[in-house]
Amino acid sequence: MAKSRSIARENRHARVRKRVFGTTERPRLNIFKSLSQIYAQVIDDMDGKTLVSASTLDKDLREQVKGMKKTEQAKAIGKAVAERAKSKGISTVVFDRGGFRYVGRVKAVADGAREGGLQF
Repeated sequence: MAKSRSIARENRHARVRKRVFGTTERPRLNIFKSLSQIYAQVIDDMDGKTLVSASTLDKDLREQVKGMKKTEQAKAIGKAVAERAKSKGISTVVFDRGGFRYVGRVKAVADGAREGGLQF
């Protein structure tokens, strides 16, 4: 039986998550993308808490990203999550692409986060 794309992505993500772990000193920058939105969050896996997050649905970012192309929106989300992380004293993270290929919007979030000052 053929697996669905979403189940295959979840399996890839689980495989990567065996090795990628966010600590208090170096939390995990996780990406999730749907067809229309993109989400990024910085997670401390030791405590199981989300430290900062940004998405195209955030009230303060929604107007800013309106009318942009999806990859431009993703880059803006990367910059926003980096700024929020910097304000909480987070400078280095572990990048978790969430089982998605490192192209397009996922790469744009990573580039935006690097431009915003996060190191990974």
